[in-house]
Order: sequence, then C-alpha cells, then structure tokens
Amino acid sequence: MVDSALSAFWVPIVRDVVTVTGSDARKYLHSQLSQNIETMQPGDVRASFVLQPTGKIDALLRVSCAANDRFVLDTDSGYGESVVARLKRFKIRVNADLDLQQQNWRAIRNCGGTAVDGSLAAWRADGTAVDVFSPALTLPSNIPQGTTEQFAAARVAAMWPIMGVDISTDMIPAETGIVECAVSFTKGCYPGQELVERMDSRGSTAPKMLTLIDCPIDAVAGANVVVNDVTVGTYTTVAGTQAIALIKRGSVLT
Repeated sequence: MVDSALSAFWVPIVRDVVTVTGSDARKYLHSQLSQNIETMQPGDVRASFVLQPTGKIDALLRVSCAANDRFVLDTDSGYGESVVARLKRFKIRVNADLDLQQQNWRAIRNCGGTAVDGSLAAWRADGTAVDVFSPALTLPSNIPQGTTEQFAAARVAAMWPIMGVDISTDMIPAETGIVECAVSFTKGCYPGQELVERMDSRGSTAPKMLTLIDCPIDAVAGANVVVNDVTVGTYTTVAGTQAIALIKRGSVLT
C-alpha cells in the first residue's frame, strides 16, 4: 500500500518571473548571481542567490536556460521587483533586456520521477519536486490537486526555505542551509561573493542556520524553539511534528 503522505499531488502557486534576453544575458547573469551561469546549456535549471554587495540576500532564484541568449529567473511572489532593481543597478553598457511578469504555476510534489511535459526541477532537483507553467495543461490522472498543508509538509521534509517566510533580506547564504544547491565556489566574481567565499575558505559557521527539526504538535511559526528550558531558535515553518527553524550555532536540540 502506498503511503498517502508520499503520493504525488499538485497545488497552484504564483511566481515572479524575470526574463533576461540579449547577447550579453549569459555573461551578465554570470557576473551577478551566486551560481555558475556560464556553463548552463538550454534546458538546464539551477538554484541561485542574487545578493547585495554586503553578502545579504535579495532573493533566492531558479535560473532556467531557455536559449543561449535567453534566461528565465523565477522567484517567490513579491520579490521580482527587487530582483529587477538589483540587476539593473549594475547593468551598464550591457545588451540584456529584463522583463518582469507574475505567473500562475502548478507545483507538483512527491512525483517520484513521473514525466510531466514542460516541467522544471524544483527545490533540491532530486526528482521529487517539479513546477510547470501552463494552467491549461492536463496533468496525469494519478496526480490530484493537493492542499496547502500537504505542500508545506513536503517543503519542510525537503528542508527548502522560501523568501519572506524562512529567508529574510537580512540573512546571508550560510544561514539558509542550501548553499550547496545555490552557490558555485569555482566561478568568477559577483556582488556579495567576498563574504560567501571568506566564510567557506575559513570553514566558518553562521551564527544561526535554518535547520530541519522535530517539534511538538502545538508548535507554531514565529514561536521560540525551546529545548530543556533554553531558547535555541525560532520556528519559521511548521508542518505537523516537523519544522524548519532558525537555530543558533552550537545549540543542543535533544
């Protein structure tokens, strides 16, 4: 019998989508984002941060290479304008046009490798999560519409943070727990790189970090995480008895 908690489902989501087109699009994005854009080929999808020069996060993106001169950056709803403003800040004598739209998508989770035409890998790109932009698309009959609670549970289980909920613009990449997915340490310079590289080269640990933890059934987002009467962090997303929480460095969780 299949565990219903792991059955495939879809939910509607809204994404801010920035399309970058032009002969300099690849080179420019490579110089601005934390991910290696130079080596992307049409069809490739990678997570990336766009950072402030101080190293703090402006947004977490998914970068899709649509063509050699066309890249699509999608981010959590409400952060597209800041992405455009940040990219335009350093756009000098660059042949690259930026177009911002808000689009309705379908997020398919627990798909277990089920093929869905036109889908893009989501979250950790491990085959269990994809998104598709096509409201009129007919999905396979074995993928029913799910609930927001199911979506939250899948996101927490994947330990995938989102902007405005788990990640704030006061945070740095090392605090997110997804540096290995969204940062290239072999590419050239980009705004905010100095802090990211310095922490990595020194083996530094952030003062706090988003972490997947077990929690009481009555835990709520925004509440303190208390272990043995000691406050060790804050819940950011709670789904049943699991949560994403911002935990202080060196904290004992048991």
